[in-house]
Amino acid sequence: QVQLVESGGGLVHPGGSLRLSCQASGCIFFLNAMGWFRQAPGKERELVASIPSGGSTNYGDSAKGRFTISRDNAKNAAYLQMNSLKPEDTAVYYCNVKAKVTSWTGTRDYWGQGTQVTVSS
Repeated sequence: QVQLVESGGGLVHPGGSLRLSCQASGCIFFLNAMGWFRQAPGKERELVASIPSGGSTNYGDSAKGRFTISRDNAKNAAYLQMNSLKPEDTAVYYCNVKAKVTSWTGTRDYWGQGTQVTVSS
């Protein structure tokens, strides 16, 4: 139905930057919100940032002022620019989209496989 592929994770030093990408493909009628969540070991998955098809972005407290989410509707892609990274940002980052695959089906959530971000000196 809808496949999501994340890329851009890796190892970075504290204070560094990374840019995550999420590419959606498959049977897509409409992509509503696109977003990023993260999950650190032993912790619950949390919202990092989300961006609707139109309207303002939304950030989790940990991302405000450091991360920027954007999307390219023509490419069905979303991006997360992460600056001033801290060790506590270490987690698996998951792309999430809310999408309709046909005009008559409801909106449902789709998740990517995740990409590891490690912030360490």
